[in-house]
Amino acid sequence: MASDNDSEKSYVILKEEDGLLNFNSDSEKSYIILKEDDLLNSGSGSENSYDVLKEDNLQMNSDNDSEKSYDVLKEDNLQMNSDSDSDSDIDVPYTYNVFNAKSYVILKEDHLIKRQQHIIHEITSLLTISTNDACMLLLKYNWRVTDVYEAWFKDERKVCDDIGLLDVDRDVKFPKHDERKVKCGICFDSVRFDETANCGCNHNICKVCWRSYVSTAINEGPGCLTLKCPVPSCGVAVSPDMVDMLAKGKDKIMYNRFWLRSYVKNSKKIKWCPGLGCDYAVEFDDDFTTDCYNCMEEAHSPLDCQTVGKWLMKNMAEAENTSWILANTKPCPNCKIWIERYGGCPSMTCICGYEFCWLCLEPSRGHNNLLAACGREGGKVNEDERQCELAKKSADTYTHYYERWAANEKYRKQALVDLHNVETVHLEKISSAHYLPRAELMFFIDAWSQIVECRRVLKWAYAYGYYIPKEEEPKTVFFEYVLGEAEDSLKRLHLCVEKELQTCIEYGYGFKQINSSIANVTGLTIVTRTYFQNLVRALENRLSEVASHEDESFNCLNLLV
Repeated sequence: MASDNDSEKSYVILKEEDGLLNFNSDSEKSYIILKEDDLLNSGSGSENSYDVLKEDNLQMNSDNDSEKSYDVLKEDNLQMNSDSDSDSDIDVPYTYNVFNAKSYVILKEDHLIKRQQHIIHEITSLLTISTNDACMLLLKYNWRVTDVYEAWFKDERKVCDDIGLLDVDRDVKFPKHDERKVKCGICFDSVRFDETANCGCNHNICKVCWRSYVSTAINEGPGCLTLKCPVPSCGVAVSPDMVDMLAKGKDKIMYNRFWLRSYVKNSKKIKWCPGLGCDYAVEFDDDFTTDCYNCMEEAHSPLDCQTVGKWLMKNMAEAENTSWILANTKPCPNCKIWIERYGGCPSMTCICGYEFCWLCLEPSRGHNNLLAACGREGGKVNEDERQCELAKKSADTYTHYYERWAANEKYRKQALVDLHNVETVHLEKISSAHYLPRAELMFFIDAWSQIVECRRVLKWAYAYGYYIPKEEEPKTVFFEYVLGEAEDSLKRLHLCVEKELQTCIEYGYGFKQINSSIANVTGLTIVTRTYFQNLVRALENRLSEVASHEDESFNCLNLLV
């Protein structure tokens, strides 16, 4: 790292329990050593400050007014931002960005809870209302603070009536030390007044009925967040503090989880990880390529979410098996067992002993000449046979695209394994054996990451091809051509990266050799990335340029340049 010429290099060693540290760059000596998993260290007014996340990860934050965020980066990914006039100890001949400045934050549940609490505190402070009322307001307006303010200042009374807010003390909701007898509004039993509860609406209900009511609502789902007084004619809201008093054990945990999930559900930038049983959420600042924010499937550009759903359902359904059976088999007219014909004479003998003509399904008896006497002579085509041919053609088309979709998914997973090996094994080996800074070898990571992304695009592009309308044949022809070119482009990049990596592992690199390798790999990576980005753009636009050039002679590749 480059430091200010006027300041001495010095440092402070932190223990494990020491948390976040803000240090002043004006002090004579200031630096920090953190353990591998220590998080977030921001500079307060310092010209250069560094956030250490994981080993080999470096992210610089110089804005002391920005909110603290919890950035989780992959190991060995390096992002460096420094002043343009700062000196560098190592002259790196190539500057690259491995992930195209993809920006996202991994959030734990406690991080989300703190964000919720911050928003609630903001509402209570400005509107001078209770925490319970703030929660109900935010829930009503989908956790959008500006909408809460707009509605509240426009007509406060109407907002309270719509939600059912009554600002009353807890002692009113839960009477104490009052032995008067009252009748429960639900079970009509006579109970002590201090054994009842109400929402401030004076509908006194015994705590036994309340607990049953609350527990049932919680177990029915998130609707418990908008619970009303049990009396049917009453619209007063049951506040979170009442539920907290009445719910027990697992019900209370579930209720709090519903509140947290309501915040995430209504956020445009935060979504839960789709992994089964995972309690982490991800927040994206920019576009994302790992998962689809809309349908929560894996990223699937250039295919839209609706078509992805249809494709995945098609892969799981038995419809394609049925189509194959219709296309390749026929039922015995006698016992109805389905028979597959491999060729040869159309005279068939079923296992039940029945003999029939494959072409017309009539008994073989009386067919002196099967081909001439079954009704197909003279070009007569049986409607069932025509339907079978159509079904066979449809099944063949599906198989064509599905096999390529599945193959690219297989290759993508293998590329991910290779990428992991490069990150964790090969670069370490090369760096140690040949005394090369790890930063100078990161172009291999960039290339392998691009290979993974290309396999993902190809996978969903083949699913896209299946849904091109049959009447738009020029688009199908163009589609098959550009995907063939894309496969070739990816193959060239893959071979180049493997060759350069193997050479580097076996023989090492001098300064000239590494510059040559960087030029080769980086050049192909950029070309491949550009081609695939343009391919995705063309497919997302439904190959509209093909239709506009349908009656003209043009170079297909011009559409992807």
